Amino acid sequence: MVAVPVLLLAGCAARMPAEIRTPSAAPLTAGEARAAPDRHRGSTVRWGGSILAVRNSPETTDVELLARPLDATGRPEPDVAAESAAFGRFIARFDGFLDPAQYPKDRLLTVTGVLAGVETREVGAYPYRYPVVRATGKHLWPAPEPDWPSWYPEPWPGAAWPGWGPYPWYGGPWYRPWYW
Repeated sequence: MVAVPVLLLAGCAARMPAEIRTPSAAPLTAGEARAAPDRHRGSTVRWGGSILAVRNSPETTDVELLARPLDATGRPEPDVAAESAAFGRFIARFDGFLDPAQYPKDRLLTVTGVLAGVETREVGAYPYRYPVVRATGKHLWPAPEPDWPSWYPEPWPGAAWPGWGPYPWYGGPWYRPWYW
């Protein structure tokens, strides 16, 4: 009876990427850290969100993220509204250089690290207080693949979406098999 729950928990942990398995000491959101930075400084956090910008300096890289809640595997949930004050924005600070081309806008990123404090930066003309995480682990989630049904027209000439082929029985905009 004891072995079954242990195996189930081990199976769930195996799906979480190794670089973000470090759990948060206590559930803490970016909004709570922004409201009381001195109380939460030094806390271990695991946060994630959508990338907004990447800024490199000579020694570090700052990745600005729009925080989102994490699912059981540590992946930010892109469809969940993150506009509430509990989430907001945060900065993940990495040692060294991260190529902005590999971390494009709107990709999902999960980071683990220690809360270093709060910095004020401009969002438009508004001074926004960003919680800063000294990141020790990161996982960039793969970009979602578009799933276009085969009876839709090609998005551009020569696109190879599933169901398109050189023969009409293979698929195309005018053909829909009986099993769809």
